Amino acid sequence: MFYYLFEFLESKFHLPGAGLFTYISFRSGLAILLSLLISLLFGNRIISSLRRLQLGETVRDLGLQGQMEKAGTPTMGGIIIIMATLVPVLLLCRLGSIYIILMITVTIWLAIIGFIDDYIKVIKKDKSGLAGKFKVVGQVGIGLIVGLTMLFHPDITVRVTKAEAIAKNYEIKETFTTKYTQVGKADKEVEMAYVKTTLTNVPFFKDNNFDYNVLLSWLGDNASKFIFILFVPIIIFIVTAVSNGANLTDGLDGLATGVSAIIGATLGILAYVSGNTIMADYLNILYIPGSEELVIFAASFLGACVGFLWFNSYPAKVFMGDTGSLTIGGIIAVFAILIRKELLIPILCGIFLAETISVILQVSYFKYTKKKYGEGRRIFKMSPLHHHYQKLGMHEARIVTRFWIVGIMLAILTIITLKMR
Repeated sequence: MFYYLFEFLESKFHLPGAGLFTYISFRSGLAILLSLLISLLFGNRIISSLRRLQLGETVRDLGLQGQMEKAGTPTMGGIIIIMATLVPVLLLCRLGSIYIILMITVTIWLAIIGFIDDYIKVIKKDKSGLAGKFKVVGQVGIGLIVGLTMLFHPDITVRVTKAEAIAKNYEIKETFTTKYTQVGKADKEVEMAYVKTTLTNVPFFKDNNFDYNVLLSWLGDNASKFIFILFVPIIIFIVTAVSNGANLTDGLDGLATGVSAIIGATLGILAYVSGNTIMADYLNILYIPGSEELVIFAASFLGACVGFLWFNSYPAKVFMGDTGSLTIGGIIAVFAILIRKELLIPILCGIFLAETISVILQVSYFKYTKKKYGEGRRIFKMSPLHHHYQKLGMHEARIVTRFWIVGIMLAILTIITLKMR
């Protein structure tokens, strides 16, 4: 809203300073500050309201250190993250951007699913919460929306050379000529095109563009017509996997919040270089016109997570609940998909991946050994992985801090993959 307001004031009245709102860096910085302020100013009020409504966490005794002390701690605190993310986005972003529209839709969609789950657990006193099949239906639904929008919306394009677009039969939306500068050589003009394609970036490989169409190459010229059969399920899988991974990680005070803040900051950097033609050329990654608005969303998300950490750090005054965990996982997944960096998710979201794999291994091995030996055996003392370390006697705060450190290392590795090929 402010973007359009100050754009009008600058064009009509030449208001000094109004032009600042055209700069991504200025709006991003403002978004972080605003989301932090919203979290800090309204956080205590929301927590007090949740406590008055007796929306406290019911804790089952699993023999973990300090676990029973958390009984009665208000949950559904993800409301703070959602509010602190969406308000700056609505105020500072170009709301006509399809990328922002998608991110707002994802946030609200998954927040509703998470809220219903928490409501059933806390208000209805049903510990099972929302049936898993309904969660999956909701996640599949938003994945379907994102996948089809990416395939068919005219504003979601990437830039390639016109020669490449013609050679690979891409749907060309716009062409233009630009100068290409090489060190020690004369400038030369190159014809470029904005195209509809399922191209994405692959880490660690030179000329690291991968087209999902290749997987359907056996269909010949019809591959592009049937790409939705492959592309949409991939999007659905990524959204569902990351969303559930974040949900599993939310088991210790500040763990999912801090890890998500690190991931959000990294995604903001990736969005900036993907939406900046000079940086994209230098790093030899896909330039995605219009994606620069996502930097502001990432900034709002980062500020919201850090602001929530004020209340969620050990000992937590509030838990995010599924209202928050499902939402932040979905935000991270769709954000990475929109900037064509979804293949970096296993690295960037390595904490989520480790937590998910630990649960899969634990359950699978337990079932296998029970069937084979008549007695279920375990790989970990307890899953998800963070509970394994608790069972080893490590303090909760130390586990969280060490997971954050690993998260930072993974974020740095993710960024350097842009040049490490």
